[in-house]
Amino acid sequence: MTALAVLLAALGALGNAIGARMQHAAVHDTMDGNGLGLRVQSKLVRNPRWLIGLAALGGGAVLHACALGLAPLSVVQPIGVLALPTTVLLNTRQQGIRVRDLNRNVLFAVIAATGGVAMFVFLAAGSATATPVAGDAQLMATQLVATAVLAVGVLAMLTRSKVRCIFFAAGCAIAYGYVSLLMRAVAQQLGTTDLLDINPLPLLGIAVAMVVGGWLLQHGYASGPPDLVVACLTVIDPLVAVGLGIGLLGEADLVSAWTATGQIVCAVVACIGVFALARYHPDTQERRVPAPVTGSSDLAGPSSTDRPDGSSS
Repeated sequence: MTALAVLLAALGALGNAIGARMQHAAVHDTMDGNGLGLRVQSKLVRNPRWLIGLAALGGGAVLHACALGLAPLSVVQPIGVLALPTTVLLNTRQQGIRVRDLNRNVLFAVIAATGGVAMFVFLAAGSATATPVAGDAQLMATQLVATAVLAVGVLAMLTRSKVRCIFFAAGCAIAYGYVSLLMRAVAQQLGTTDLLDINPLPLLGIAVAMVVGGWLLQHGYASGPPDLVVACLTVIDPLVAVGLGIGLLGEADLVSAWTATGQIVCAVVACIGVFALARYHPDTQERRVPAPVTGSSDLAGPSSTDRPDGSSS
């Protein structure tokens, strides 16, 4: 069952990568320098490319949910990191950049983020145990996630450019990590409870978290490149889900101290990869231009991503 779960999660990651690439392109085409206001958002829901991207993301979510019903949360969730190298390849191809021409720091960032989470999965697969998702755990997770998403959202409003992109994507990733926990709760009910007796609260939580996460995701697309958004999602999302699985569900009660230490190191390496990608991404480097008069080495002035709605200040 674990092998099948890994396969389904990998296919889901591919769907997420394709959906992210298409939705990012649709957002920027629709914005056209006018910001991501309500008018632009209303146009997005009628954009064929954005809708196809939504369908790809939905398909990836369904495959991921099926995987969650077959294996522990701490094993399935990190596999989504495969979306990162896929998105980088799609983005470089769309920009006409060959992989061998990428900055070595960018390649290091992708390898660090992907490899860190991959090793985390390897360690978790041999030690994690499947546990039920109790009602008390769901309530505690809701409180923790709501607080974290609110805090990250406020930070996103107070920052600029790529840092803002990271915070918006992080808020989405936290919400989606919570969704995975609730999906596992629903999957467990489907195997033991009649459809009419299923607790509707996890379904409500999934719906709210998906809407909030989706809104944050679109603003992440408007504030930075798609591979940076996906990097945040594929690293922070599994770390949140695994943290909930370990802290609230007790999936790692049998994990040794050495294994736990290795997992922490892998998580740190993955996070370093995300921030390195933010710093050395080609889009960031292009904005590092010298001022023609003062000779300042500061970053170029405000861009269309300086506000949450994408409008310039």
